[in-house]
Amino acid sequence: MLIVVVRTLILYALVIIALRLMGKREIGQLQPFELVVILMISELAAVPSENVGVPMLSGVIPILVLLSASLTLAWISLKSEKARNIICGKPSILIDRGKISQDELRKNCYNITDLLEELRLNNMPNIADVEFAILENNGQLSVIPKTNKRPTIPDDFKISPQYEGLPLTVIMDGKLNKKNLEHYNKDIQWLKKELKKQKIHQIEDVFIASLDSSGNLFAQEKKQPKKQKNNKKKKNPDVR
Repeated sequence: MLIVVVRTLILYALVIIALRLMGKREIGQLQPFELVVILMISELAAVPSENVGVPMLSGVIPILVLLSASLTLAWISLKSEKARNIICGKPSILIDRGKISQDELRKNCYNITDLLEELRLNNMPNIADVEFAILENNGQLSVIPKTNKRPTIPDDFKISPQYEGLPLTVIMDGKLNKKNLEHYNKDIQWLKKELKKQKIHQIEDVFIASLDSSGNLFAQEKKQPKKQKNNKKKKNPDVR
């Protein structure tokens, strides 16, 4: 039993390292060859962990080979556009200037129901409002609305909004991130003062706090555990 546990932990660590080396992507953002590699790696890792009679190298070596192949293909795709088009494919325009391309739908095995569903997920329930719909290589649908149907932006009114920057977390679960605090030229004394304005007296009592470039602090206090009620019943006085 101990051997199975050790083998499983080793293979688990190897799979995690392999996935990390392949890059930070969600499943829906993977290229087809990357998805195939992940499925094969998971299958190869399962066999030696389940069957003690199978040598561990029978799972480790194929995983390393697949990882090397995946990284090689990714590097080739990065350097060569032609190779990228062969390995990853090209995006398909399903709606071109407001008209559905039935040929592209058939080519990609994409029916009209799938198209309407994806449009709704992109907040475009009316197909007449769509100028372009592009099926990306990872299977996601990019939707570009018609000019008169797109959301308005400040530039439409010649307004220059104030720069917001990137809000940084300065406190997480009661622990101070001094580096993020100093990024916006703030110190601990300023932070404590701002927390007191929000009726929070200690940094350890903060669940989450973030700071933006304008000096606005958002803070939420930890939820305090309910005090345990004394369930012991008081004895009635003996009146005998």
